[in-house]
Amino acid sequence: MKKLFTLLLIGGMTTLSFSQDINYGVHFATNVSNMDYEVDGIRPNPHRNGFVFGAFVDFRLTENLAVMTELQYSPEGANLQYYKTDYLNLPVILNYNIFGGFKIGVGPQVGLKIHKHQDGFKNLVFSGVGLAEYMITDEIGIDFRYIYGISNVFDDELNLKATQGVMQFGFTYRL
Repeated sequence: MKKLFTLLLIGGMTTLSFSQDINYGVHFATNVSNMDYEVDGIRPNPHRNGFVFGAFVDFRLTENLAVMTELQYSPEGANLQYYKTDYLNLPVILNYNIFGGFKIGVGPQVGLKIHKHQDGFKNLVFSGVGLAEYMITDEIGIDFRYIYGISNVFDDELNLKATQGVMQFGFTYRL
């Protein structure tokens, strides 16, 4: 009985302490995406531009440290008909508030391909994310993200290996 009471007490305190420091919001951005090939790959490899939108939850851990997770739609790949892919991305970013409203952050990201089946692209890709954000007010901010592809975007059956590099220039609004 003591163990159950202690567990409930710790769980309740944790929930109450985190519930005061949770922010929600939306993120809109523009992408500049390209594919980086291990060998020759595609000779013409134009950038693909697109619009990103998503929603995030920001959990403040300390005065300067927070963990942000986001669910976002992102058009990626190269700007050629067969090399355009759209993803539903889930980044988890550890943010550090350097001073004022300026934050930097890093973390992993998993992307789920959301259109076209059996097109030669993997359904799941993994990336690393770097973030620089400046909060203009308590609710409005601008950010820059670089997403560095870690995993091969092509199916293993293909004899082609490529990762994606994506730059995002964005706008956040905290609710």
